[in-house]
Formats: sequence, C-alpha cells, structure tokens
Amino acid sequence: MPSAIPSPPDGRRPSGTRPEAAALLGWLTDPDAPRLCLVTGAPGSGKTALLGWLAAHETRARRGRARTDRILVPLAGQSALGVAWTLADRLGVVARTPADLAPTLATSEARRTGRTVLLLTDLHAAAEPDAVADLLAGLAELGRLRLVVEARTGTRQPRAARTTVVDLDGDGDAAAPSAPPAPPLPDLSDPAAVCAADPLLVTTGYATASADDHGGLRDAWLRAGQALCAADGPAGRALVLLTALGDGADPRLRPALAERAAPAPWRVRWARHRGDVTPPWPGPVAVLGATAGGPSAELVLVGDRTGTVRLLREADASAAGRLAHRAGGGITALAPTADGTVLLLDERGRLHTVRGTAPRPPYLERLTEAVSTTLSRHPGTALAAIAGSVVVGDRLGSVHAFGVNGLHQAASHSGRVTAVTAVDSETPFVCSGGADGTVRLWTPGRPPVPEPLAERRSPVVALHAAPAPGGPLVAAAWADGRVELIPAEGGRRRAFRPGPAVRAVAVTATGALLVGTDESLICLEPQGK
Repeated sequence: MPSAIPSPPDGRRPSGTRPEAAALLGWLTDPDAPRLCLVTGAPGSGKTALLGWLAAHETRARRGRARTDRILVPLAGQSALGVAWTLADRLGVVARTPADLAPTLATSEARRTGRTVLLLTDLHAAAEPDAVADLLAGLAELGRLRLVVEARTGTRQPRAARTTVVDLDGDGDAAAPSAPPAPPLPDLSDPAAVCAADPLLVTTGYATASADDHGGLRDAWLRAGQALCAADGPAGRALVLLTALGDGADPRLRPALAERAAPAPWRVRWARHRGDVTPPWPGPVAVLGATAGGPSAELVLVGDRTGTVRLLREADASAAGRLAHRAGGGITALAPTADGTVLLLDERGRLHTVRGTAPRPPYLERLTEAVSTTLSRHPGTALAAIAGSVVVGDRLGSVHAFGVNGLHQAASHSGRVTAVTAVDSETPFVCSGGADGTVRLWTPGRPPVPEPLAERRSPVVALHAAPAPGGPLVAAAWADGRVELIPAEGGRRRAFRPGPAVRAVAVTATGALLVGTDESLICLEPQGK
C-alpha cells in the first residue's frame, strides 16, 4: 500500500510549510483546541510531508504530562473497513465493523500513556473517502483522541462540531507529490494470492469490489479481518483464514490453506462458526471450562451470556448435553471441580453450585457454602477451583483462596481482577489476570511472584491453566484480541489472534488451546518445539 512521504532526515520542517508546521504544533499543545485538525491544499502543496514531519517531531512534554503517542496511518487505497481494522489494532481494541470502533474505544480500559494523536494521510485517495470521512468524524467526537486528517482541497472532509483547518494552498512543494495509485487487486478466489497480497488491499477488494463469496474466502476474511491485517506473512494469514472458514466453504480451500499454514506454530484441529451445521455451532461463547476426566473422556463446557452451559466433546466439538442448573441471568465464570461439581459465578458476582453425580465430602459442602455467603456480601469478579480450594478475584485487585485450612489473600493487581485460574499440580498455583493487563502467578500461603508472567497494555479478558504432558500451560487472552499459550515453568510461548474479540480460552488435557468468541469456537494444537 502507498505510504506517507518521509519527512526530512534531519527532523527540520519541510520547506514551504514553516508557518503551517508552527500552527500544527500550536494546535497539538493547546489543551482546549478542537479534537480534529484538517490539513488541506492542492496537489504538491506539501500536506503529506507535513504530517510525516509531525509524526517524527519530538516535543517536550509539559511537567506532569506524558508525551503524545502519534500514529501515522496512510488512507490511500483503503476501505472504511480496512481503516477501522488498522486503527483498532493500533489503539489496542477489536472492532468488527467501522460502526463498532468509536463505541469500543469509548468503553475500552486499554492503558495508554499520554495523549494519542492519529495522523491520517491522503483521505482523497481512499477507496471509500466518504465512508472513511464518516468514520473519522465519529472518532473526533470521542474526546480521547486527536486527529490530523490530510485531504486535497475539494475533498469531502470529516464533519465535527469543532475543527481546526491548516490550509497549505499557495505554498506549493514540487518535492512532495501526491500518493501513487493503489496496486491492482489480487485474484480474490485464489487462497495463495490472497495470503501473499497486502492484506489491506485484499480487504478493499472484498469490501468494495465484489459481493461474490469466492468459495467462502470472503466470509472468512470478513470474519477474521483485523487479525489477518496484523498477521505476519502468508503462513500466518493462511492459518487465520483456515480457522475462519465456515463448513459451507469450497472443500478445496482447506487443504490449500493448510499447506500454506504449515510453517505457523499451530495446527487447526477444528473450528465451529455461526451458521455451521455439521456439527452445529454451539452458540456465542462467554465462558469456557474443561472437565478433569483425562484426555479420553474430556468434555468442554461452553457457557453463553444467557446462562446456558453446553457440553461438547473435546475431540470434535460434537454435542454431549448441557448442564442442569438454576443460575438465572448471565455467567461470567465457571469452575469444574474434581468431584464433578461445577461452580458458576453470575453477573452479579454471586456463586452457584451445580452438583455432579458423585456425593461431595461434607467439608467441601461447608467450604462452598462459606464462599457463597461471602460473595453474597462482597461480590466476586473472577472464579476458579482446585482440590480443597475456591479462588475468587475482586474489583479492588485482590485474589482470595478459600481453603479447608483457612483463607489466603494476595493484592496482585492494580484495578479489577478480570480472570483467575488454578492448577492442582505437584506445586499448586493460582494464575490471575487484571484490568491492568498483567498475568501473575501465586501459590497460596506464599508471596506472589514479583514479575508478571505476561503483560500487555490491554486488560486481560480470560485465563485458563491446566496440567499438560510437557508441564502446566496457561492460556491468556487480552482485550486487543491476542491470545497466548504460555508454559508456566518456562519455554516457548505461542500467540494467536482469531479476529473477533476473544471472550474465553481454555487448555485441554492434551495441551490444545480453545478460543471462544461471539461467533466462533476454535481448537488449535501447538506445533514445533
């Protein structure tokens, strides 16, 4: 895709735009200035070079304020969908459509230092300039971002309540030509061509050039597009596309994509999507769990936002019944126990117990009742269980392990605990994730491990850990759509992004990774050492 023309290597203002550069810096440092700044002018007036200079220019942060985070995004050749995916990825969120981006950013807990400024070049050369202008106008109303948008004079511009305009007409700069035209589209029905091409160009093709399904490739791309645009190389894109194919896709696509995905660190065991019928899609995923019965009898528990919990066979996602329980409303966490009992945490932070067929020891009944009583007064935000213990996270960042030998607590996070999991291994441990983006290990009765197991700028949204043949594995998911499978005792980490926002993850007894979203459930097996 065309990129912005670079600024002079010595960091000086581009020639012919000194007053305009000063105006941009004044706008950037004025806390009361409008959120949107339009840079306009005729072709060759130096608009793109000016934004490139601003992206590289260093300004001193005022005392007590962090520096601005500047993100340069060329718009030439892009569809509104491609722009939305690009900006969502750079801002640490997941957006399915352009209409989703502004509301998602408005409610995001992603940690950002200082102010964020988006520098957007060549609006006039976008594949859908009017739709992109509407998208940018919505972002300008958020108040959390500043936008500098470059467009030729006469182009439809984003409409915001307040706008600063920097007009470069009259300051021609023959050294700053307009962006070249976008390259031709690849064959959108050829998986090899699609995986090898610029993903933003492919997105433009599927979004604007044709309504043809291309054997199922278009649907798969639109389902997982944000991850495809961020994936590394053809193998990474082939893997994501393979996980996103519906069961009605051209049967020739799977072997072709699997061949190209061979270098990737995962193999797709199965994937089920909205609309699949063989076997049927299990519904939107809100929470996941796995029974402790061993690989030969392992079942996956899939809970949706209405509170229904379905049982699936881990080998192929075929249906195996549903959980009989009386918890009304949504479920935010579930925790299977070794005796067959399943503990549920509802959206109010209260505990529910679904008993298995085997009788429970009286001490476990008393423990569960005590935890339930505690959570009725102090709601929990996360839940896990191992033999003889129930683990709960709270909104203040603490993790509480209720056990038959007493209560252990750790102040593990800054802000709400969003997920906990526990492993009953030779050395039992608890793993917790928080709105602060960290994943931390803790053995009850000991101090928490000081260094986080993992950390990102987005909140943790899901965790699950389990013993595996090579040692305990921890699956973690963040609000920016990234999932990691982490050996708790050290070793190679593997990452994956399905495209849509991740709601839940789980590790099976065979070491496979389950990833659940609002419209998909995917099972991956790690490949390589």
